[in-house]
Amino acid sequence: MSERKLTIIGAGLAGSLLATLLCRRGWQVDVYERRGDPRIKGYESGRSINLALAERGRHALRQAGVEDEVMRQAVLMRGRMVHIDGQAPMLQRYGRDDSEAIWSVHRADLNLTLLQLAEQAGARFHFHRRLHTVDFSANYARFIDDRDDQPVDVHFDTPLLGCDGAGSALRAAMNRWAPLGERSEFLGHSYKELEIPPDARGDFAIEPNALHIWPRGHYMCIALPNDEKTFTVTLFLPNEGDPSFSTVKSGADAQALFAREFADALPLIPNLVRDWDNRPPGLLGTLYLDRWRLDGRALLIGDAAHAMVPFHGQGMNCAFEDCVLLADLLDAADESGHDVAHAFAAFERQRQPDAYAIQQMALENYVEMRDRVDDADFLLQRELEAKLQARHPTRFVPHYAMVTFMRIPYSLAWQRSNLQREIMVTATRGHASLDGIDWSALDAAVLEKLSVLQDAP
Repeated sequence: MSERKLTIIGAGLAGSLLATLLCRRGWQVDVYERRGDPRIKGYESGRSINLALAERGRHALRQAGVEDEVMRQAVLMRGRMVHIDGQAPMLQRYGRDDSEAIWSVHRADLNLTLLQLAEQAGARFHFHRRLHTVDFSANYARFIDDRDDQPVDVHFDTPLLGCDGAGSALRAAMNRWAPLGERSEFLGHSYKELEIPPDARGDFAIEPNALHIWPRGHYMCIALPNDEKTFTVTLFLPNEGDPSFSTVKSGADAQALFAREFADALPLIPNLVRDWDNRPPGLLGTLYLDRWRLDGRALLIGDAAHAMVPFHGQGMNCAFEDCVLLADLLDAADESGHDVAHAFAAFERQRQPDAYAIQQMALENYVEMRDRVDDADFLLQRELEAKLQARHPTRFVPHYAMVTFMRIPYSLAWQRSNLQREIMVTATRGHASLDGIDWSALDAAVLEKLSVLQDAP
């Protein structure tokens, strides 16, 4: 590469982190963002679901040298606090102890922090630049300043990196130039966001170090803590049926639903009616592409390439992992005398199977969260999972640990999780407890089907 220069479209989480990683490795980086500078005019986003930061994301932050700044805003979540009608809330730990936990971070606060750190690292930001079209043959991009609808034409002599989210404008431009095989599958469910404010003493109103879940079969409510002692509450409902967004239309309808289905949560959400009426529902879908790149001219990463539903808490972590891998591949290509196209091809080839795997696991986890966390068979399998982990610590590693506390490829985690699920389902079939389990047969099945997993926790 004659010049180590790149242009990033999108100054969100992935774009800001990637800019920091690249600048600290000696790259010159320009970042174009459709919004204004949020440090001046405040944060704008159609998406504000709290984010669950796990080991994959923390590793990326460490690589960029920004973990300490981010973790100051994070709140520990040691497990799921499951709320069942008529029962005391029950904590289901994510791991064996607090070293195996995830962290709640507020999207807006995190974005502001990463943007500031990227600028300090040397990235040049261009705000109020909404990508409109790209002429890839002439290396011209047209941006629109939405304050006055004026076009701004920019000649670029660097590859373009699309970090502009699920609605990526760069992806649209690439698709017009050479179809990417794009398809989206919507879930048939949407979400609304509400808030639990601090209590009268200014403290958390409910247990702060947990992800709260109110599972109700075909729908659910969750709450994640924020460092300002609030909780972001998200209600997931089908789009059709009863209850659904077609029947729960007004704030009064929502209040009646909460009184019936989430009675212990209702007193905690004083502005439910107002917030319901003022906040539109958000869509949930999965984006698949056959191709993420246009030779060495453009590449998509993060949600722009593989948006997923949020139910495994891995969207951000996956995007951050993308950033580290891409930075590594760009450096490796440069050092070996290859061009950017070589790095882009290697990124697509290596990352696509993993992106598909976590997309599928995220879909599976929605069913688990809304329908299985209070199911007797599921709880028995969780109990067996812990026993098998203790008996075979280097072979039987729980699904959640592989995805969340390790950095093995998502595709490997998915493959092993499916094998482990088969082992547990077979072993517990017809059993109401672990009494009577044939441990010798079970141990033999583990040794036969599961190889030693390197770097098992």
